[in-house]
Amino acid sequence: MTDTRKRSTSKPAGEDGTALVGALASLLEPIAMLAVSRGLPFASIEDLLKGAFVEAARRAQPESAGARIVSRVATATGLTRREVTRLLESPRGLPPVRPSPATQIFTRWRADPALRDLRGRPLVLPRLGPAPSFEALARSVTQDVHPRSLLDELCRLGLTVEDGDRVKLASDSVVGVRDSERAYRFLASNVGDHLRAGVANVLADAPPHVEQAVFADELSEQSMTAFRELVKSQWQAVLGAFVPALQALVDADAAAGRAGDQRVRVGLYSYHEAMKGSAAADVPSVSRPAAKTGRRTAPQKDR
Repeated sequence: MTDTRKRSTSKPAGEDGTALVGALASLLEPIAMLAVSRGLPFASIEDLLKGAFVEAARRAQPESAGARIVSRVATATGLTRREVTRLLESPRGLPPVRPSPATQIFTRWRADPALRDLRGRPLVLPRLGPAPSFEALARSVTQDVHPRSLLDELCRLGLTVEDGDRVKLASDSVVGVRDSERAYRFLASNVGDHLRAGVANVLADAPPHVEQAVFADELSEQSMTAFRELVKSQWQAVLGAFVPALQALVDADAAAGRAGDQRVRVGLYSYHEAMKGSAAADVPSVSRPAAKTGRRTAPQKDR
């Protein structure tokens, strides 16, 4: 199997830098959306990104790098030698999550005995005034952000509710969805493998993975309802075809004594949203191509 990771370093980013930066911006936008919606601060994402850069650069180096690995990784990533050394020497795995001031307020509110009633329930706090109040609680956590801004963030996250001049907790946990851990693992596995396939195809001389898409615009909401049902039915067809075929391959490998060291993931996804410039989209209007003949855009095949 050809190692495409090392080949990828041979082409300077400047040759296609604009397109590459545009692609990365599009990929990072939903990641940022997820982080912001769950109150994950930028510092946590920054640590993850640095670690990923260092690991990718380390893998791209030849085995002969030896003691020069720090310098080579620093050159490849643009990080300082000190930062590279720290990341290379740190234990592998996820870095600790740095809680945001808003989530620190939530945690302290639930844990501090001074902020509980006689039954052990978190107090409903006056918004302003001396302790116990939300203003005092917020200032005990940070002096850098105004209590009003912190309260707005907690309300946005669904962790607190304002009731006139009083504030009360609205959740038992920062993570409100009961099955969120499973949902996040599902997201990481599915989207992660899809992204790995796309990146491998871009870096390789001959794309090793199937990655296709069909897309269309100028559809009505009624058409989208019908199309969603079509997607569901097609997924059932994919399951019906692939599951028995994969099981037959697994059984054949076992019977032949072949090494089972390969994995595969086949998925189907669909995505829809209001077109930019349409009345349903909450975005500024943009120009649309004229359609004097009344013809609509035909479905297009990506790649």
